[in-house]
Amino acid sequence: MSLLELVQATQPNKHRTSADNLFAQFQESVNQLVSVSLVLSLSKTNMQRARNEVRDACISVLARPDYSKLTELQKEDLIEQLLRSLFGFGPIEALLDDPSVTEIMINGPQEVFFEANGRISAWGEHFSSGEQLQIMIDRMLSPVGRRVDELSPMASARLDSGYRVNVVIPPIAIDGPYVTIRKFFEQTITLEDMEISASVDAELVRYLSEAVVNRQSIAISGGTGTGKTTFLNALSVCIPENERIITIEDSAELRFKTHKHVLRLEARPANSEGLGAVSIQDLVINALRMRPDRIVVGECRGAEALDMIQAMTTGHKGSLTTLHANSPADVISRLTTMVRFASEIPIEVIESNICSALDVIVQMERDASGHRFVSQIANPVFDCDTRRATIRVLYLRECFDDQGCWLKQNTEALLPLAYEQV
Repeated sequence: MSLLELVQATQPNKHRTSADNLFAQFQESVNQLVSVSLVLSLSKTNMQRARNEVRDACISVLARPDYSKLTELQKEDLIEQLLRSLFGFGPIEALLDDPSVTEIMINGPQEVFFEANGRISAWGEHFSSGEQLQIMIDRMLSPVGRRVDELSPMASARLDSGYRVNVVIPPIAIDGPYVTIRKFFEQTITLEDMEISASVDAELVRYLSEAVVNRQSIAISGGTGTGKTTFLNALSVCIPENERIITIEDSAELRFKTHKHVLRLEARPANSEGLGAVSIQDLVINALRMRPDRIVVGECRGAEALDMIQAMTTGHKGSLTTLHANSPADVISRLTTMVRFASEIPIEVIESNICSALDVIVQMERDASGHRFVSQIANPVFDCDTRRATIRVLYLRECFDDQGCWLKQNTEALLPLAYEQV
């Protein structure tokens, strides 16, 4: 495949801007001077030399009369755009380098969106073709041993940078390929940082900090993008530094800067032959044999819920996890359903064990403006008369602009949970 074919737009020329046409002409001219197969082969062993080969060809092309009206800045932009197309991540490279961007969403080659400061916006650049986007996908997945094709059109992976990428390609993705890249802050966010951003108030910070120190088992629930993992990491920072922590995640996202005794486990999907899968459940079971003081499960979403609950009720208090749920009451319902995947235990027994295992449920919300905040703190309680689990809400904050309040009728009885061992 030629250089032009690698990055040329699939749309008819009438849909392309003059800038697109200029770039396509520039690509074709460079392609006549440099062997693409040689450059791509060379890039695997000597990336800098490969870039220099392409740059020299670009400079030769831009010296022609056809490009005499371009400024030096415009010429350098053309060179950088071509280099990004071949060796980098093309039009999203600037988004990857921007620390304020937390998520990148590619909805086919012509649409790129990004999230920054809780808001989703359209990106002004796009991929010139589906081929260019597919090349970028291969460049992302190859170093971590993953691939996508017609037989396996979906893939999730953690990049060497720590970013999490999900890919769906045709025929599953109708207008694809679709790519979602979740970025993570290099620095660890603490509860104090969240207090500054008004996601939590000072009293809530104190309550949750003491709950973690006093080995209360906590589940953080919420919808997609509400900041569950970030909040989980912030709570994990409160764990005493001398404790042995084992983290279990689909993609390793949690960061510990001050803790010295942290063991990180990551699940692994099956290979192309359907072999070698290691599930979250497998890791939870194995973690119990590794003498943990704390087990931190990045997200509970399946049969591992049974093993996690059993761990919390058999000497592993102070464990932390997240799960998708719209309310604390839904946490009980979802965990019950997950446990039923693994065992035919009666529902009342499951709910009783859940209430014994979990001390605190933290509900996260995200409003229309993108602000993330703690909306509820609740305690699961098992009613021996009805033989069902109930929820006592301790703290309630209905929207970001409102001030949260502690519910007096429940606080007096339940606040000591976090302070009784102080």
